[in-house]
Amino acid sequence: MFGDTVRSPEMRHEVPVQVPDPLIYVERNGTRQVFARSLELPRLAQIDGLEAISYEEIGMDELVAAGQQWHEADPELVLRACRRVGVSRATVPRSFPVGIADHLRANGVELEPDGEHFDRRRRSKTEAELAGISKAQRSCERAMRRVRELLGGGDVTCEELQAEILRIFTEDGLTAPDGLIASHGPQTAIGHEPGSGTIVPGEPVVVDIYPLDPDSGCFTDMTRTFCIGEPPAELVEYHRLCQEALSRVVPVVRPGVTGKELYELAAKVFEDAGFPTQRTKEPGQVLDEGFFHSLGHGVGLEVHELPLLGRNGKELVAGDVVTLEPGCYRPGFGGCRLEDIVLVTEDGCEVLTDFPYDLEV
Repeated sequence: MFGDTVRSPEMRHEVPVQVPDPLIYVERNGTRQVFARSLELPRLAQIDGLEAISYEEIGMDELVAAGQQWHEADPELVLRACRRVGVSRATVPRSFPVGIADHLRANGVELEPDGEHFDRRRRSKTEAELAGISKAQRSCERAMRRVRELLGGGDVTCEELQAEILRIFTEDGLTAPDGLIASHGPQTAIGHEPGSGTIVPGEPVVVDIYPLDPDSGCFTDMTRTFCIGEPPAELVEYHRLCQEALSRVVPVVRPGVTGKELYELAAKVFEDAGFPTQRTKEPGQVLDEGFFHSLGHGVGLEVHELPLLGRNGKELVAGDVVTLEPGCYRPGFGGCRLEDIVLVTEDGCEVLTDFPYDLEV
């Protein structure tokens, strides 16, 4: 692998510290080696089972003396790391840089891209990753409680909700690199619309937040829907169906069940109530109402990762962390989404989200 641990989840899983500059990671015959700039070596040397080697040991100074700029030297450094370790054939993630791949292949190193191999390596979360997810989730719940307080006071904007959520994340040592959602009214029926404007009584308010814990590199993901004052009957029905879908799915989550099976179980709730889903729409139709998205996805070093809980979802494994997020929407009106995060255990699942579903504020 070649990349930093901020943007490469594959690298972060193997090298569990935050390193903003590219590393070279090679695993062969049970040995794990990482090549890095000298300033990173003290931290890397503390990771159990990982040998940290400086770029100087594979000729960085020679390349600089030849006039090569920072990124110009990268392909040759990776090639030299392979030769030092004795690698002539390698499996690489789907994000492996094409320029470096070209250089390796031109110099006799065979490469086999295999994204699923690297996905499987990080499906079952480590203790440190689970701790980071839990930390982020507790902060989510604190932020969501503050959202309820602000909505209860009335006269509030989406921007004010977003600012308060970010303030709480900052206090708790989290960031929100992928943004957040606090939308209202018809905006709530538009995918990842972040939301803007003044919130008024009687309309849906969807708050979907997915912060990152920098220490572990892990995200969480949580959604609740609110309404200031008495909600309209249509929103009440959407909310009821989302809760029913969750109540049917959660008891079924366990290793061996497929994401497709879980999605179909949730979809049937909405279909029985007369709403369209991805499995009832016509091929090629762009669905913008009803339960128009999947049931959920894996969460960890990426906010959206495998396994997918949708029409082609595969088997869950113990250690997966997944979201369950049924929703129902109508353009021009808005919608409702409820999202919990669960850990797949050896014989079932543990719901990590601890927050009520109450609609009316």
